[in-house]
Amino acid sequence: MGGRAGSWRSLSDSEGEETTSDPQPPLLDHQGAHWKNAVGFWLLGLCNNFSYVVMLSAAHDILSHERVPGNQSHAVLLADILPTFGIKLLAPLGLHLLPYSPRVLVSGLCAAGSFILVAFSHSVGTSLCGVVLASISSGLGEVTFLSLTAFYPRAVISWWSSGTGGAGLLGALSYLGLTQAGLSPQHTLLSMLGIPVLLLASYFLLLTSPEPQDPGGEEEAETAARQPLIGTEAPASKPGSSSGLSLQERWTVFKSLLQYIVPLVLVYFAEYFINQGLFELLFFRNTSLSHAQQYRWYQMLYQAGVFASRSSLHCCRIRYTWALAVLQCLNLAILLADMWFSFLPSIYLVFLIILYEGLLGGAAYVNTFHNIALETSNEHREFAMAAACISDTLGISLSGLLALPLHDFLCRLS
Repeated sequence: MGGRAGSWRSLSDSEGEETTSDPQPPLLDHQGAHWKNAVGFWLLGLCNNFSYVVMLSAAHDILSHERVPGNQSHAVLLADILPTFGIKLLAPLGLHLLPYSPRVLVSGLCAAGSFILVAFSHSVGTSLCGVVLASISSGLGEVTFLSLTAFYPRAVISWWSSGTGGAGLLGALSYLGLTQAGLSPQHTLLSMLGIPVLLLASYFLLLTSPEPQDPGGEEEAETAARQPLIGTEAPASKPGSSSGLSLQERWTVFKSLLQYIVPLVLVYFAEYFINQGLFELLFFRNTSLSHAQQYRWYQMLYQAGVFASRSSLHCCRIRYTWALAVLQCLNLAILLADMWFSFLPSIYLVFLIILYEGLLGGAAYVNTFHNIALETSNEHREFAMAAACISDTLGISLSGLLALPLHDFLCRLS
């Protein structure tokens, strides 16, 4: 493929220069590369989803200030989901074969563009364009970076997942904190233009060259571990790349992934059915918290659960993710039944259920991609990681089709 993974050459190598510095001890060199890649993938996960979370919160804020009708939130949701869904549909058809560097640049530029568009928005259409750009950035980034993990030690999947979980928590807190401190939504967004810059710096300057997938000698591995990604090149084909897979091979691999994709779809379907359809309707009057405060607590506890479980792979690994799907659907059934029968006596019990919901969702995400990395061959792994990205967005899309009409129906009854 024309991307980054493979046998990388540094700038000094390409110019024929010799390295005159003293060789570093192999163990320290390897440990240094490990931590650079761990921090790099954590920051990539954080920045990829951080921009999206912050921008989407701001878009809703600006739309509310423009006093648009209530059904405008449906348009925001469509602008949020459809571009990502389209990108992830294209991933198994060849998007993952495009060079990595241009994809990362496009993702960073779209994130920056979403901040700028929404910051200077004076119309609903401009705000929605900002949502679309953030959706493109997030979807393209997720496909790109999860594919890239195929050429690094599997531990980076845990770091990437933890970063994406932290983005939901830190993104919402930072936007809320800065606006509460007195900054306008516009100035808050402009102050966060450093996030796309950090994403690009993490990719080009922090990540080291991937370790060879095939035995290439100790000296080659040590050299690769010291090289940053900026200024390097990759050959058109390499061991471990999915570029040579035929359509029949891709279809065979995709069918083998269904055991991982279907449970994750169900988890996200139930999860976002709760978030989109029920959160605003779970209102308790026997508490000092206002309706808006209760909703914010639901969101914060959910994000905290997601962050904790997406960071838990080192201490808790789950092979059978079907169990997580069943438990998440049970969560949905309990909360849906409470909408009709109001049998949950306290908001604190709902707090626990929502925290648990986030834990299940985050655990399903990180364990699904870790299991795929473990159980696919080097040749298929890049394609498999890209193809499985459709799971969460498909579940969110299906939940939106049902949750939003149900939400409107229940609102009319109340």
